[in-house]
Amino acid sequence: MKKLFILLIMALAVQSTAQTIKERIISNDPAKYRELSAVHEGAGKMGFTQLIGRNDLATNFLYLHAGQIQGKSGIGHHFHHSIEEMFVILDGEAEFTVNGRTAKIKGPAVVPCKMGDSHAIFNPSDASLTWLNFAVSRTKGRTDAFDLGDARVGVSLDPVPTFVNGRLEKEKLRTGNPAYSGEGVLYRRILGPEVFQTDWNHVDHVVIPVGGKGITRKLEGFEEVYYVTKGKGVLSIGQETLNFKAHDAFWGALGETLSFSTDGNEDLEVLVIGIAAPQQKSLAITKPLIEPKAMVLQMEFVVDKENAKAFEEMYYSIYVPAMVVQQGYLGSKLLRLFPENLSKEIQAEPTTYNYQIMISFDTEENRRKWVASKQHDIAWPAASGLAREFKWKGYDVMGDDNQN
Repeated sequence: MKKLFILLIMALAVQSTAQTIKERIISNDPAKYRELSAVHEGAGKMGFTQLIGRNDLATNFLYLHAGQIQGKSGIGHHFHHSIEEMFVILDGEAEFTVNGRTAKIKGPAVVPCKMGDSHAIFNPSDASLTWLNFAVSRTKGRTDAFDLGDARVGVSLDPVPTFVNGRLEKEKLRTGNPAYSGEGVLYRRILGPEVFQTDWNHVDHVVIPVGGKGITRKLEGFEEVYYVTKGKGVLSIGQETLNFKAHDAFWGALGETLSFSTDGNEDLEVLVIGIAAPQQKSLAITKPLIEPKAMVLQMEFVVDKENAKAFEEMYYSIYVPAMVVQQGYLGSKLLRLFPENLSKEIQAEPTTYNYQIMISFDTEENRRKWVASKQHDIAWPAASGLAREFKWKGYDVMGDDNQN
């Protein structure tokens, strides 16, 4: 299953990076909206389209929806068990509900809808407003919803919201942040990963002023989705370059380097959504370590067929119980060589060593304490006594991707 998951992630990454820039830049065009009524049993009507979907990115990003909520219309009270959303209004003012408490939020603003929290939005005015909805799922491609049958029309309002929210306020932006380096680039992190339970990593507000040199983003350990709220610019990925404009969306894949800059007589303003590589699978990418984080001893054995069952039983009944009580023990694996026909099929290196035990300690010092322990005096003879030959090698751990 682990190999299958990794292959799936790689396939999805290839799928996303294989797309051209022209396919990546999607315009939020009202002419392409389809009309929906009673969304999640809400009031009135809204225009709707999907800009980016679940198969466009390798991470657990689920969708970017966009549309216009007509006057006296909204999305009814509902909640999700497996996804987290973020409602955005780019203009106007809307009544947001989270867990049954409702307050007015003036755009441009964002309201995260955390997993398990009920939420709704209602436009009480006569004019329509522009709406976005970003979502990240707990499991790749999976979604759900439970409607509460409540349109949240005419409800009492709290004077101050009792839920997390943020506004795209240019006056709060600051220069000099290394994450968005560039001449005069303004930046503010509206929401960080602590707000969410899924793989949301950041919600950033970025402005590149007219005449600025632009931004280069190297996406290490996360992907990003960008929505252009104002201005126009130029996007470069690899050798491809293309112009974009206000109300376009695009994205960057894991490991890619993107550059974008303003191209016009007004500042370029972008809402940036970051999605971490799936934490539940420990697939987060980190930079190379300077010092080892642990050590691994790789022990190889030649075990005759008549001793194979006893050797495997010894690992679980004697070797592991002896190690788990040791200081600094991190884990171990018992590996059995593929059958001869399968080894030939994958063109494996020929070897007479048919078993391995790999043990890991936080430090070599603690592994040596294990070797000097009374428990080792019992465990090692039990292992080596069942083998015809054995040898070992030690390694420093300079990175891992433990899927557990």
